[in-house]
Amino acid sequence: MLILLTLLSALTIVIFFAVVLIYVRQITLVLESIGGKGDSYLAKLRLGLRAIEGETDHLAPEVTKLNDTLTRIAGGLKAVDEHLVHTIDAAVKQEDYSK
Repeated sequence: MLILLTLLSALTIVIFFAVVLIYVRQITLVLESIGGKGDSYLAKLRLGLRAIEGETDHLAPEVTKLNDTLTRIAGGLKAVDEHLVHTIDAAVKQEDYSK
């Protein structure tokens, strides 16, 4: 009886690993069809993204400079806004005095 249980256990383990092997192979085939070869859509997408990355590498330092410049412009526009508010207030006060 012990030998029979041992053989059944060994057979179960062999069947389990065979099933795992079959499914791993099927998963591998599906993944290769998606992006494992150079003519797949995933490979083409990867190539396109690398090209875009290469073409836009120079943008990061320029955007930093642009942000600094826009920050200074925003400060200047705030000053202009304050002057316009004071000008409008003065014009309204002048209009009130003329009545």
